[in-house]
Order: sequence, then C-alpha cells, then structure tokens
Amino acid sequence: MIVEERAFAKVNLALHVVGRRADGYHLLESLVVFCDLGDYLTFRDGAEDAFTLAGPFATDLSNTANIVLEARDRLRVHSGRMAEGKPVAIHLDKHLPVASGIGGGSADAAATLRGLCRLWRIGPEGLEAVAQELGADVPMCLANRPLRAEGIGETLAAVDLPVLHLVVVNPGVAVSTPSVFKALARTDNPPLAPATGFVDTAGLVDYLQSARNDLQAAATLQCPPIATVLDALSQSGALFARMSGSGATCFGIFATQTAAKDAAAQLQARHAHWYIEATTTRASEAAHATA
Repeated sequence: MIVEERAFAKVNLALHVVGRRADGYHLLESLVVFCDLGDYLTFRDGAEDAFTLAGPFATDLSNTANIVLEARDRLRVHSGRMAEGKPVAIHLDKHLPVASGIGGGSADAAATLRGLCRLWRIGPEGLEAVAQELGADVPMCLANRPLRAEGIGETLAAVDLPVLHLVVVNPGVAVSTPSVFKALARTDNPPLAPATGFVDTAGLVDYLQSARNDLQAAATLQCPPIATVLDALSQSGALFARMSGSGATCFGIFATQTAAKDAAAQLQARHAHWYIEATTTRASEAAHATA
C-alpha cells in the first residue's frame, strides 16, 4: 500500500506576543492560514524502516535527525500494537525553504501523522496530543485550515476567512526562531482583536492593518533583507505585506490570482536568488461547506 500526503505551508497573517509563562514559553495570539505550497511525502510498507530525501531544499535537512522520523516514532508509541511489526519507507520531497517562518518542519510532521494513520489504519483519537508533543506549530498544521491560535499554539479555533491570493517570498536567509524571541523588546503586547465578519479580501486587509507581527522588528534587525523583501512586495502592487512567523519569509496579499502571478514573475526577474511563489490560501470549512 502507498499513501501520499501534502505538507502545506503555514502563513501567519498576524502574530501577537502577549505574555510569557514561568517556564519561559511565550504566549502568542496568531491568525493562521495554509496555502497551496508545500512538501510531498510518500509512505509505503517496507521490509525495514527507511527515510529518503529529495527536492530543492533536501540538502538543508538531515535524513537521520528529522522531525518526520520523530513523528513516526511518537505515533508508534501512541498506537502501540496497531503499529507493531510494520516497517515503513518514507520519502520526503522538500520544496519549502528550511527555517523560514512558514512551518515547513511542523507541516512535514503533521503530514507524517496523517499519512501513517492512513497507512496503519489508526483512528484520530489522541492524535492532537501527539502533535503537541512534536512542537507548538504541529497541532495547527495537523488541522490544516484557517485558525486563530493562542497560548503556545495548543488552543485552536477555526475561523472563516476569504480565500487569499498571495505571493510568498524568502530571501534565502535562514532565521533562528529562538534568537528572534530572545531579541524581543517586550513580551506583553496588546492582544489580537477577534477575527470575524470578513466577507472579502478588502475587509481582511483592513483588519490586518491594525494587527501586527510582533517578531518582525527583531527578525529584521538580524536579517535586514526582510525589509527589502517587504518593500519589493509593496512596490509590486500588494494590497498588504508582512513577515510570516519568525521570518525570513514574507507574504503579499493581492487582489486577484492574475495580479499575484504577474507580481511573482516580475519579482523573480529582478531577484533570481529569492524563493518566490504565487499561491492561494486553502479555504475555511465554511467555504468548503457552501462550495
């Protein structure tokens, strides 16, 4: 049996740092979407466990210490006898840049949980707890729909957002998430306003204008090209531009799919070494229900 899964890129439309726990973890409030960019994973029964890598960003990863393997092992512990004696060959085709603020590793881990549950015929019970053990972003990547995330990422609520046309840009510089958090000027920022009632892109853009990414300033100090990317997106006609997560990936929101594709082509012509993709966000459950 062969199972295929996509690991979709996560984009933080807004990210507020609103506090810090006694154990050092930062408290966040974030508006998250997933877009049609991502990695490809294949799972198949094998004589023994195997893990292979390919794709444009495969050389940035280890094939022995990878979150995909950790997800496999934790799911085995969780499922017990259901996964006993079932070696699996996993192949990861890596298309998302590494350490870039769009949840590539977390998305790979979530896709591994989904794929192996299908391969091993494991039910979804308790899967969210396994995802949380793997990292704060993995539960939202497991949900794989527009969300409001709070706490350290464990409190999730579905939100109804319009489909967005984005251009996603990374300048080819990896940014350390711990170093960005360490450089924050403050951790008690104002909360994220409720994200409701958006009927179109213009309404959501108005909302985002009053929201923030509280990591952007600290990340830009460590990675000045972020400012260059944001300026390039604005100059290319984006209605709105912001950094995602802890960077260095940024996104621009465009009025139409054609406008996004045209902007991506123009940016690529000027910045051949950047990772640049036009994409659309994945619809909310409400949109799926009415489609």
